[in-house]
Amino acid sequence: MSLLTVNILQIRDSSFMIGAQSGKWIQTKPILNTFELITKPEIDVSEMQSIFASLAPHLLDELDGLAQSLGITSDKAAALFSGYDVPKTEAMGCTAFITPDYYVRNYDFSPSLYDGVFSLIQPEKAFATAGYNLQVLGRHDGVNDKGLVCGLHFVSNDDYRTGISAWTAVRIVLDTCASVEDAIRVLTKIPHAACYNFSLADREGNLAVVEATPEGVKVRAGEKSLTCVNHFQDSDLQNKNRPHIEGSIQRNNFLNDLVYEDLNQHELFTTFADLDSPLFFTDYDELFGTLHTFSYSFKDSKILTALAQSTNVLEINFEDWVKGMNIPERLVTGIIEEGSKI
Repeated sequence: MSLLTVNILQIRDSSFMIGAQSGKWIQTKPILNTFELITKPEIDVSEMQSIFASLAPHLLDELDGLAQSLGITSDKAAALFSGYDVPKTEAMGCTAFITPDYYVRNYDFSPSLYDGVFSLIQPEKAFATAGYNLQVLGRHDGVNDKGLVCGLHFVSNDDYRTGISAWTAVRIVLDTCASVEDAIRVLTKIPHAACYNFSLADREGNLAVVEATPEGVKVRAGEKSLTCVNHFQDSDLQNKNRPHIEGSIQRNNFLNDLVYEDLNQHELFTTFADLDSPLFFTDYDELFGTLHTFSYSFKDSKILTALAQSTNVLEINFEDWVKGMNIPERLVTGIIEEGSKI
């Protein structure tokens, strides 16, 4: 058994200074050495800059801030943190349930590849966002001040190519999109490196799952509620799924049964976060252990989030935060217990 900790960063500043402050936090953390090991020493920076300039130019400023605070070159910061041309990552599981009232999801992976940061940021030239960091610049999931929620779900590395990682895509969507419609448009433009699902919802009651491949995207929408796991459901994309998706199908079937239970946000959050839930996993050594649960209520702008096996649920009124009311919490904790679940 080990303790899982996540620091909460609250920053209202220019994108450059957001990068600089994020860099100061991470410079003494072991995860920085991990990034050195799992990223390429060099990438095509000019191509990365071209993509960012067209979709989210402020993130180039954030990368420059990271470079300055860490005392490294801009090219090195791009290789470490941009999420462009990142080597393949296997496994990774994520489960989401989406309704017009709320969004709930679990993120499943390994604590050794977990930033351990939950950021609330308010840049000068992008939407304010709240979410869990991945590779510093990217996000596993989160919400912005327009009431748009987005999360990633790994599907496969079929036709893997040089491109933008899913976590950077989530960050671009949250920073620049005001609605599900906007998010679909942007996710269609992004050159995706691998096959991922993106679960989406906004405060206007729009729901969608974008099934994205390096070759193109498909969109699932038009339902009263949506589920999203780790396989493509569109018939044209099922050849992109991994050979064994039985677990993903089982989770999806469980979620579909929940539709008839009419659970509120707190009840569904508990269903996701409970150690005994079919949606909670402890296979951390196999890159498939539940690390956090994240939820957002569109009606009252309330974030609920907790780390693995934590009895303390962090509640944030994100609308109040955007108006300038910082939260007092600086740290959240959970428990990693490999193989504790039968």
